[in-house]
Amino acid sequence: MEGSQSKATISSRLQIIKQKSGKSYNQIAEETGLTNVYVAQLLKRQAQLKPETAPKLRAALPDLPEELLHEMMKPPLRSYDPNLIQEPTVYRLNEAVMHFGESIKEIINEEFGDGIMSAIDFYCSVDKVKGLDGKERVVVTFDGKYLPYTEQKSEHMVSRFKQQ
Repeated sequence: MEGSQSKATISSRLQIIKQKSGKSYNQIAEETGLTNVYVAQLLKRQAQLKPETAPKLRAALPDLPEELLHEMMKPPLRSYDPNLIQEPTVYRLNEAVMHFGESIKEIINEEFGDGIMSAIDFYCSVDKVKGLDGKERVVVTFDGKYLPYTEQKSEHMVSRFKQQ
């Protein structure tokens, strides 16, 4: 279907179904056992719906047609509109990561060693809390698996050129 319909068209259809349900991302997340950001990723065709989760999503969004449910189970083309950086919230998130990134990297290296946080084995959520001053605050949680860098020894290479 994605060949005949653009990702944007499919995502738009999914957003309409969500809107008609009257449910928030948090409500759908609670009903499916997913994070709120992952639900949004699914409905934007940025994540793949797993077969064991499909019945839960169908129960949460009963108007979701079978054809879209099957489309969501295909590996998505994970991409983004390069103009998205101009959207103020996305711009500020990017700015925050760029501003704090070097310090975050230093702490990761200090606590774990030379490595990175996975964006594949990764969980993300957005929460609303009250600050000490009583004002609403946004909490964005990035929860990624630690991946150490590997020392690249030639003896560990698997190569078709090596003798058996």
